[in-house]
This record gives sequence, structure tokens and C-alpha cells, in this order.
Amino acid sequence: MKIIVKIIIVAGALWAATQLIPGITVSGGTTAMTAATLLAVALIFGVVNAVLKPIIKTIGCAFYVLTLGLFALVVNALLLLFTSWIADQLDLPFNVDGFWAAFWGALLVGVITWLLDMLLGLNED
Repeated sequence: MKIIVKIIIVAGALWAATQLIPGITVSGGTTAMTAATLLAVALIFGVVNAVLKPIIKTIGCAFYVLTLGLFALVVNALLLLFTSWIADQLDLPFNVDGFWAAFWGALLVGVITWLLDMLLGLNED
């Protein structure tokens, strides 16, 4: 149940990013299609983060230390760009146009998901 709530939270954060960040778009036609697209992209984003982020953190450990963790913002932006590419390959109408849109979008998604996780108590194990 917890994973479903997290996917819904990420989908909501992605929706907020499409509304607030120029260059991040979702064009589902209907509200139901847009919601389904955002849920699918949230699932893809979760899988990409779960699989690639630990590998990148291990390999790029020195960059994380040297930049005091700021390198994580670049990694998150690149993972959002990769998610957009996968969505495009799956014919999902979700697009991130460029690094800076991905950077600000990943930052916004990260902040929103962190806040909602804290408010809903999803970080407690």
C-alpha cells in the first residue's frame, strides 16, 4: 500500500512540475489520460531511481563528497531526463525539454515528495 501512495505522490509532484516549470509537459488530451500518463511516468521514475541512483552514487562518490552533495541535483536532473526519454520510447506524452527544465523539475519533485512523505509519515519504518 505504501508504494502505491508514493507513486501517487510522485505523480502529483510531476503534475506540479508540468504546471510550474517551463519545458516539462504532459499532453494527455483528457484529464483521465493525463492522470494515467503521470502515474505511468511516476512508476518509471521510481524504477529508474531505484535501479540507477545507487549505482551512480557508488561510482560518483567522490563527486558527492567534493561538491558537498550538490552533485545529487545534477544526477536527479539527468535521471528525470532519462525518464522522459523512456516515456518517449513508450509513446507516453511526457516531455522534459533540456537540462535546466530537468534540473528545476527534479528539484521541485524532490521537495514536494519529501514534504508529503514527511506529512504522511511515509519515511518512518
